[in-house]
Amino acid sequence: MIKSKEDYLYYLEADKIALGERRKHPHLISIWESDIIWKYQILLRKVEYLHNVKKNPIKKAYYKFCQYRLFRMQLKTGFSIPINVFGPGLSIAHIGPIIINGFAKVGNNCRLHPFVIIGIDGRTGKVANVGNDVYLSNGCKLLGDITIGDGIVIAAGAVVTKSFLDKDSIIGGGASKSNFIFRKSFSNGT
Repeated sequence: MIKSKEDYLYYLEADKIALGERRKHPHLISIWESDIIWKYQILLRKVEYLHNVKKNPIKKAYYKFCQYRLFRMQLKTGFSIPINVFGPGLSIAHIGPIIINGFAKVGNNCRLHPFVIIGIDGRTGKVANVGNDVYLSNGCKLLGDITIGDGIVIAAGAVVTKSFLDKDSIIGGGASKSNFIFRKSFSNGT
């Protein structure tokens, strides 16, 4: 969570690295998808920063203005990503619908693709906690009170309704009973 100006700058730099951007700033007039995503993430982090720091009347007004701009950008991109959910190093792969519950917690260096949903299951009203270095492929859904460990890849279209804590694994499948887990050591290249 961003609690200071230093945290804010760190999050911006981590997001920039995760997105693979080498320039200092996005283009002023964005015609590239990567620039639009980068601008969205910068605005998301700015709203998080303004929300979390002590507010004087000027910062409050600026926060409301930035919050409105973020809302407008969410309508254009299809992203529904609340503030203070993702750690540093967020990387959104493409523009398209992404729906994240405001009570979810996601660690550092998460990669999101379109049609990802992190939501409640309707029975418990609780939501997922996702670890660091997690890759969420197209159309995957994380539903309910589950925990996803560090370094896990959720395969495209997977519906995950139970916890997986095995580090550096791939999870796929449709329902919680047919989920499969494939363990592969990514560290030694095999």
